[in-house]
Amino acid sequence: MRKIKLFIATSLNGKIAKPDGSVEWLEAIPNPGEIDHGYSDFYKSIDTTIQGNTTYKQILSWGIDFPYSDKKNYVFTRNMDLENTEQVTFIADKHLDFVKQLKADEGRDIWLIGGGQLNTMMLNEKLIDEIQIFVMPIVLTEGIELFENLPNETNLTLIETKAYPTGAVEIKYRVV
Repeated sequence: MRKIKLFIATSLNGKIAKPDGSVEWLEAIPNPGEIDHGYSDFYKSIDTTIQGNTTYKQILSWGIDFPYSDKKNYVFTRNMDLENTEQVTFIADKHLDFVKQLKADEGRDIWLIGGGQLNTMMLNEKLIDEIQIFVMPIVLTEGIELFENLPNETNLTLIETKAYPTGAVEIKYRVV
């Protein structure tokens, strides 16, 4: 069975984005060696992404080509009127049934990109297998939480930790 992996950066106080969804604060963290924090290897290990519609719209606002066009991409939404594109398939209902089937299908692992509401829904339904968080050396005064809307209490098992010269700390957990 495929694993769903939440691979995400947070501020020290658990924010994944500013209130408007922007993540430019990540670019403000000095990275003179252009360390990718394991992103390239992680990206090769997946063939599918799942993200919320707000996260998807934020990615489109960057003014770049869609960065995951070589993967199968699913955008979760409540809007039944969105039409699929060449790059993404919109899932507007029966989200949990869809994810359960996706995990059972053949393939590589699945990247849960976010955002906070989708992260909570997936955690509460015990659909996330691993959480790989990069705690960045910054405190944001406000923003979108890693897990929005009261996540269930969930036990985790530490797999590994790693510190980077950028000041980031990677923490990898298995969801129990």
